[in-house]
Amino acid sequence: MGLLLRIVLATALVNLAPAVAQAKNAVASPALQKEFDGFIEKFRAALKANDSAAVAGMTRLPFMNDNAIRDAAQFGAKTYRTSFTAKNRACIQRGKAVYDRDDYKNDSYFIFCGELIFVFTKTPAGFLFTDISAND
Repeated sequence: MGLLLRIVLATALVNLAPAVAQAKNAVASPALQKEFDGFIEKFRAALKANDSAAVAGMTRLPFMNDNAIRDAAQFGAKTYRTSFTAKNRACIQRGKAVYDRDDYKNDSYFIFCGELIFVFTKTPAGFLFTDISAND
């Protein structure tokens, strides 16, 4: 392979790399971002009031497909009390939400709080709190 061809190929790869890296960083549309901003404002207000019933109303139930957490009372007793500590509520209040779109075209936002990730997903009913995952 000639030197000129190698230089052209190397230049093409260098120019292509940012486009490939950028494609992996999903960006929400302005309309989707606006919808999420409205949702998270209400969610944060419920957390500030420490209102587990209001948070449950913005949660996909049964939570994480667990039939033992299928209503607001169960959510409050089994999830809210343990996962929404004062520290985690404060973190969600100030945490930056990170957007991503998965391979199934699900739009989600994530807020990282220490060892936990709080997940909010766009559903046919609008955005809902859908998951708590380990931040590994």
